[in-house]
Amino acid sequence: MRDHFSISQPSHFHDVIIAGAGPVGLFLACELRLAGVSVLVLEQAQDPHSALKQLPFGLRGLSIPTCEAFHRRGLLDEIVAAQRASSGAIRSAAHWMQQARRPAGHFAGLQFFQDDIDAAKWPWRLPTPADAAVAVDMQTLETVLAARACSLGAEIRRGFGVTAFAASDEDVTVHAAGETFRGRWLVGCDGGRSTVRKMGGFDFVGTDPEFTGYSIEVELADPAKLHAGRNDTPAGMYTYAQPGTIAMVDFDGGAFHRTAPLTREHVQSVLRRVSCTDVTVKALRLAATWTDRAHQASCYRRGRVLLAGDAAHIHSPLGGQGLNLGLGDAMNLGWKLAATIRGSAPAGLLDSYSHERHPVGAEILDWSRAQVAIMRPAPGPRALRGIIADLVATRDGVTYFAERVRGVSLRYDLGGSHPLVGRSAPDFELRDGTTVGERLRRAKGILLDFDVRASLAALAGRWNGHIVYVAGDARNRLGLSAALLRPDGFVAWASDGASGEKEAAEAASRWFGPPCTG
Repeated sequence: MRDHFSISQPSHFHDVIIAGAGPVGLFLACELRLAGVSVLVLEQAQDPHSALKQLPFGLRGLSIPTCEAFHRRGLLDEIVAAQRASSGAIRSAAHWMQQARRPAGHFAGLQFFQDDIDAAKWPWRLPTPADAAVAVDMQTLETVLAARACSLGAEIRRGFGVTAFAASDEDVTVHAAGETFRGRWLVGCDGGRSTVRKMGGFDFVGTDPEFTGYSIEVELADPAKLHAGRNDTPAGMYTYAQPGTIAMVDFDGGAFHRTAPLTREHVQSVLRRVSCTDVTVKALRLAATWTDRAHQASCYRRGRVLLAGDAAHIHSPLGGQGLNLGLGDAMNLGWKLAATIRGSAPAGLLDSYSHERHPVGAEILDWSRAQVAIMRPAPGPRALRGIIADLVATRDGVTYFAERVRGVSLRYDLGGSHPLVGRSAPDFELRDGTTVGERLRRAKGILLDFDVRASLAALAGRWNGHIVYVAGDARNRLGLSAALLRPDGFVAWASDGASGEKEAAEAASRWFGPPCTG
């Protein structure tokens, strides 16, 4: 196996250069550093703090796959604690956080609740800390991830937006803030207007916007004219939370998104039109716009340049799935890129990143489009919305929508006949009291052997350093005798019986390369 870490390189040379220090870029940096890969993160913004990142409607609900990823890396408790320490004002303003019942998500504003879900439809799941409902603001999440990335040895340079790059068969030369950096790989995590995507020649195709969305913090002269919570009107939709936090959607074809400064007068005009009231905005404190434009890169890799997060796919923030989609990209890509850099990756491992994540992104874009389709202020969409509302009111309907929104249905097409293959591993509680989630914190593969077979112990030993052998029973093994987990916690092979060593070895070779020799 080649050892890239012993090669002497210029001080500006890194194994991976990441453009963008948002949550996706920072989480990817953490994943790469767990594998010992040198990482440089270049961020355009000089100051990581922004008032807009702390707006109540800026709270993002973390999906189950995201919470599982953070749990498996020992980050979940830290993120929850940090959010609790900073969310007093946010919690008081966010209407959905004050409900007596625990929300499980929504579809175009049609909310459903945790206690209505039929979890028996998900027999492959076990109780886990990742099941907790977690909502975070972007600033808190970025602060925690940046601290973890730096503690692991990643280098973050702020005020260094990527302006140009040139990629060869061997490396990538990146220009930022008048300086030049070289790396083996470049990953664009630089958002929906990604410089890396544009300069890298990636196709970015999809559908144009139907609306301009607004997230605003205002002082109203007559707040009683607006109704709290979500409101559908003949002209659009608005959500109002005390004392003056408002999200609203104006079906103008996206005409006002980043086309002119947001003034008090303009915001008041849109708010009056959308709310169908003569409400008066006394002062505009904060404001941002967004749209339902839905585009996706045709592929996520071109040579030594890769895309993740909003650089690879954009859609409306309805349902808050964009952040989760990007963090899933980072979890999927990190261990594969690290193995490629170390020289231990089997053929096609890095390309499996795009093959696995592109269909997931396409599904989320269609999910976003479907929500917009029943939000339009017209008789047809409103009638369809009523039918969807009836479906959401059923137990099977709630379970279906929760499965999609919370990411429980995520399954990669990894082949294999066992129903667990391709799914996120259940959080088995092992005989020694540890859980699978805790065992994955080293970001290595795991061979779970509940029946303690010598043949499986020998098999794991052939991939020494890449696969950790864990033997012993579990509190509830779901009928399994053994399972092979990838470093991201997804099941690569599983068996209910005493056979299957051949298939286990094939799965190990597919994801971890040829067995170690010597």
